[in-house]
Amino acid sequence: MRQRIIWGGIAAAVFLPFLIVGRLPFQLFVAILAMIAVSELLRMKQLEVFSFEGILAMLAAFVLTVPMDHYLTFLPIDASFACFGLIVFFFLAGTVINSNHYSFEDAAFPIATSLYVGIGFQNLVNARISGIDKVLLALFIVWATDMGAYFIGRKFGRRKLLAKVSPNKTIEGSLGGVASAVAVSVIFMIIDRAVYAPFHFLTMLVFVIFFSIFAQFGDLVESSIKRHFGVKDSGKLIPGHGGILDRFDSIIFVFPIMHLFGLF
Repeated sequence: MRQRIIWGGIAAAVFLPFLIVGRLPFQLFVAILAMIAVSELLRMKQLEVFSFEGILAMLAAFVLTVPMDHYLTFLPIDASFACFGLIVFFFLAGTVINSNHYSFEDAAFPIATSLYVGIGFQNLVNARISGIDKVLLALFIVWATDMGAYFIGRKFGRRKLLAKVSPNKTIEGSLGGVASAVAVSVIFMIIDRAVYAPFHFLTMLVFVIFFSIFAQFGDLVESSIKRHFGVKDSGKLIPGHGGILDRFDSIIFVFPIMHLFGLF
């Protein structure tokens, strides 16, 4: 726990200045994180990161994350998805050029990996463009959910949530995580009333419940992936925490849902 707290503080000290500055420095920083997360998934499957396939997968996550139309103004408004689609065509071209050794199933994994990671980090960037308060709200929801689930689960947890996926998680812990997220969000929204615009305060609290549930679902999805590949952590970049995917698995799910609900 001590190691987790120390390195969590160091990670926050690196992340928060980029978040505060915003704009291109933050977008490039998040895009690099997305590329690292993709590389972690490639390593889980024992694929070579710096192969042609690996570089294309990381590049696909990069172009999804950075709003390409902001800087290449001659491109359409959906330029990031257009660039991603072009890279997908390169993957699929491999099934033709090297049809004896590279199948559609082989191409599907790096494509799905870059989309899974890229869409979450893309919405993190879009939330920051909308306003730093939306990003902070999401981060507080995720952190409160994690801590509430951990501490309440340890003290009161009896019934397993999904033992085959994550044996340490309990139903009591999950509910405690939701309750913690709601409590923290209430405080945050009282301090910053603009953060839940254009919705009513109570409507936003209902949304927070969904965000907390999706945060936990994102964590479970990554747990399922790791269990499938037989690894404990996605990486070793942050001691006590694992890799980038271990730290951003919940966020990858929360920001697209926030966008779906019209918060940015």
